[in-house]
Amino acid sequence: MQALLGFDIDLWDYLTFLTLALCVVALGIIWLFLAGLPGRIAIARKHPEAEAVKYLGYAGLLPTVYPWMQALIWAFKPTDIVDIRRFPREEAIETDKEIARLRGLPSTMHAAVAESSAEAVADKQAMRSEKTPSAVEEGKP
Repeated sequence: MQALLGFDIDLWDYLTFLTLALCVVALGIIWLFLAGLPGRIAIARKHPEAEAVKYLGYAGLLPTVYPWMQALIWAFKPTDIVDIRRFPREEAIETDKEIARLRGLPSTMHAAVAESSAEAVADKQAMRSEKTPSAVEEGKP
């Protein structure tokens, strides 16, 4: 075999290098799993800002653990806040479209876009005839 600083390299040296490489790869996989955890939690909980939580989770483990902890807390934050620019049904549809995009489900996203467009047309026609959606249409008791 070859000589390394006067020592012969044998099978055990190669196995040591292979074990070290496998440990580095395993550490990288564990880091990616932990860094992506807040984003996966936010997507599963249909968080409106799931993409921001995902990016903060990945960026948070680079310098310190503090931003990652913020992302983890943000992922569990209650998401029942209503945006006053849209009706609650429209906000839920927009959130579902964003979650479908983050999960990589284009067919779900296209179906949501078609449904949202049809509801937007119906809402626009109702507004033109000066009718507002009733509480029953909005899904409220």
